[in-house]
Amino acid sequence: MLDAVRNGRPGTAMKSFSNMLTPEEEGLVVDFIRREFMEQGAMNTRYHTAENGWPDHQRYKVAYPFALGTLALDTPDGELSEEQRRGKRLFLTSCISCHDRARVNEEGEVWDRQAVSFPRRHYSHRDENPAPTPDTLTGATPYAIHDIPPRLEGLSEEEREGERLFQANCAFCHAADGTGKNWIGTFLEPHARDLTDPQIMGSMSRERMRMTIEEGLPATSMPAWKQVLSSEEITAIIAYVNLAFHPLRN
Repeated sequence: MLDAVRNGRPGTAMKSFSNMLTPEEEGLVVDFIRREFMEQGAMNTRYHTAENGWPDHQRYKVAYPFALGTLALDTPDGELSEEQRRGKRLFLTSCISCHDRARVNEEGEVWDRQAVSFPRRHYSHRDENPAPTPDTLTGATPYAIHDIPPRLEGLSEEEREGERLFQANCAFCHAADGTGKNWIGTFLEPHARDLTDPQIMGSMSRERMRMTIEEGLPATSMPAWKQVLSSEEITAIIAYVNLAFHPLRN
């Protein structure tokens, strides 16, 4: 457990905390987890208890069927009793923030994963004729411009597939324009790599980028993608990065 905290676990979302915690603090964290969770099963490790800040949790009981999956969240209201409808409303206004959408009968389309920059007052950098001078509130939001992918022509079939994969997966942290200066990338620590920076990318080879994508980077938020993307898909992403953001060494 100490090794996992100190060095992280390659190929997973478990990052290294060696640059955040001292060895003594790492030991305290592991001791606490072992004692509270593994040995004692202490009450303060259980959710929805008075000890954890949830007194009288029974008052939410009408929402339990949706939180536990007994009733599907997309059950038509006409098929629910008045109590079940109240439970559904309670779940949607309170419980859903942690329980996600619980169980549904129809999965529907998967949401697009896209970093959102929340520009103010409906301002959009994508407008063909944007206002010449955005208001001061809009100007306080510098992230949206990085949600715009570069407009490229003459892409090969592989590069076009790489563009699709990059924008659907990598842009969440690295931004659509590859700079890592979108909302998410800016607040990650360390920041998402700027794929357009000559100092960072000048020595980047195709093979090194492949290894980084496949295995991830310890002590960062860059996870391993080898269980998510095929070798051919990674090759396509590398081809797109080479074209769109910075040439890579062979």
